[in-house]
Amino acid sequence: MRKKFNITGTCIPHKHYMVDISNKIENIMELIEDEEYFIINRPRQYGKTTTLFLLNKKLKECENYLPIKISFEGIGDLIFEKEELFSKEFLGLVSTNLILRHEDLASFLVEEKEKVQTLNDLSRVITKFIIKSNRKVVLMIDEVDKSSNNQLFLSFLGMLRNKYLLRNEGEDITFHSVILAGVHDVKSLKIKIRSDEEHKYNSPWNIASDFDIDMSFSKEEIETMLDDYIENKKVKLDKNYFAERLYFYTSGYPFLVSKLCKIIDEKIMPKNELHWEKEYMDKAVKQLLTESNTNFDSLIKNIENDRELYNFVKTIVLEGAKIPYVKTDEVINKGSMYGILKEQNGNCEINNRIYEQIIYNHMMIKVIRKDKHSIMSKYNYKANFIKSDGNLNIEKILIKFQEFMKHEYSEKREAFLEEDGRLLFLAFISPIINGVGFAFKEVQGGEERRFDIVITYEKKMYILELKIWRGKEYHKRGLIQLAQYLEQYGLDEGHLLVFDFRKTENYMGETDESIIEVNDKPKKIVTVFC
Repeated sequence: MRKKFNITGTCIPHKHYMVDISNKIENIMELIEDEEYFIINRPRQYGKTTTLFLLNKKLKECENYLPIKISFEGIGDLIFEKEELFSKEFLGLVSTNLILRHEDLASFLVEEKEKVQTLNDLSRVITKFIIKSNRKVVLMIDEVDKSSNNQLFLSFLGMLRNKYLLRNEGEDITFHSVILAGVHDVKSLKIKIRSDEEHKYNSPWNIASDFDIDMSFSKEEIETMLDDYIENKKVKLDKNYFAERLYFYTSGYPFLVSKLCKIIDEKIMPKNELHWEKEYMDKAVKQLLTESNTNFDSLIKNIENDRELYNFVKTIVLEGAKIPYVKTDEVINKGSMYGILKEQNGNCEINNRIYEQIIYNHMMIKVIRKDKHSIMSKYNYKANFIKSDGNLNIEKILIKFQEFMKHEYSEKREAFLEEDGRLLFLAFISPIINGVGFAFKEVQGGEERRFDIVITYEKKMYILELKIWRGKEYHKRGLIQLAQYLEQYGLDEGHLLVFDFRKTENYMGETDESIIEVNDKPKKIVTVFC
């Protein structure tokens, strides 16, 4: 069977190219060996189900363990109406999981299932089952989100918690370890349990230990998937380069890593060739950003459905605000749970560059929609900004944007620019570079709130910096910073777009050229004032 990169459902080693996460599995095994109950709560498509699959496989290899892996996916809502229905369904799921490996235990549960009517009955069956199995039974429940807003499910967790506490006191026998997997952390889930719509916090799972294992892929782990791919398909590629760039764009988000590799393998690399060119990476990113998929749909839905979260994210991506990462804050916790936010050096950041770009694009299109009469299209006709050699004329783009601002926004500049100026520029350049290139935004915090744009067009890179005028000294420091930034990328020329609110005669329409030396290398910087 031909292997492929998988982006849906469980990854199977003999079917799919996979990252080696054996270190993560070993760390989880330590929790199990210590009899811990815990929750793997991570965003969607973050490898939870695959992790449980590999963990289940590992446990099956241990004679003294009996793993049971079930899922609440697709079981419906009816079973959560009565304790009897839930108890019977739970035992049925466990019995089905065991039928191929332990027919005797499965038959035992089928018989006991007919007798249970309450959660207390279920508790007693669990005790008898553990004794009969004569093993360390590990219960894994996937997709607990399907039922975690239901009071009966919380009562079930409360029953397991009580058995756990009694087990520690030597008064009961129960599961050696219990693992719940889902997006939400049921330890602190806010749920609706009253008819008057009142919400309150419930903690039926306060016995759970912290699950601090990083489930994102490191650069080194990404290399193991590329090794698998190279060995299986005999493809030649610069493993270090692609692993580094994959991590650069995705921050190791499992779905995004596999998706980019899948695009290169199946859509970009010619069928008769077995070699990855370095340019394939940027092509894959560009293609991914134009696609619609359930992951991106969920990202935008989660932002749009929560105005407070939307505004919080907007402050980070557009203004570079450095907001302390405090997980107990409801908005930050929600953003982290959905995979939108992460902690970086004590502050909140967008999880990865791909998500940041998707969010920019989503916010940018709103600015374009405001341009009701297509005023912008009178200025940003693509052919006017392409040189004879096919490269971009960045300076010409900036000067035309300067003209656009002077003619269309001169009267409402300051009020508009403080909120939407950056997005307006991104909307302006979007039709110019779309189809051939793409732009990534790098927001630098600090006093100046630098907003850097890295454009890849054809095989060439361009660096632009957007900032607000805050005086000559800040401007000089900004030129030096941009020159140093150019040196990092090995470029000799960069551009600076300054939103200038000075109420002077020439406050708009100026351009300036500076030469800054970095390591004895001259860097040309063209500044355009709007």
